[in-house]
Amino acid sequence: MIFCNKGIKCHIETSGAHPYSGTWDWFTLSPKKRKLPLKENYSKAQELKVVISRANDFRFAEEEASKVNDDCKLYLQPEWSKEAEILKDIIAYVKINPSWHISLQTHKYMDILSMRILIIVVFYQIVFLSSSGNH
Repeated sequence: MIFCNKGIKCHIETSGAHPYSGTWDWFTLSPKKRKLPLKENYSKAQELKVVISRANDFRFAEEEASKVNDDCKLYLQPEWSKEAEILKDIIAYVKINPSWHISLQTHKYMDILSMRILIIVVFYQIVFLSSSGNH
């Protein structure tokens, strides 16, 4: 929250299973089947991201999409360990369901697995790119 207080855009991604708190510029809801979001968190979502690991996850994604506002951005993300098998299905799904977009775990493709490096990259993006107007 210290960044938000300095005029830096702040984004949170959460499963929504717990009460929402704080002031955020962007709220991503990433629901999990084992513990669904609280009802009040659906209306706050500006972005819905559903992780897809098998074919029946598309039904879950549509069920969750029906609970968010019409202007909420919809994303499907392949589960990393199943990416090779499921990405082609996600691409096909998005082609026939254009309200959905594809989200990829870019840091894994770039082999940025160290949390320390990831934090530095995110900090750089927040501080330097936000302040220079390059979003």
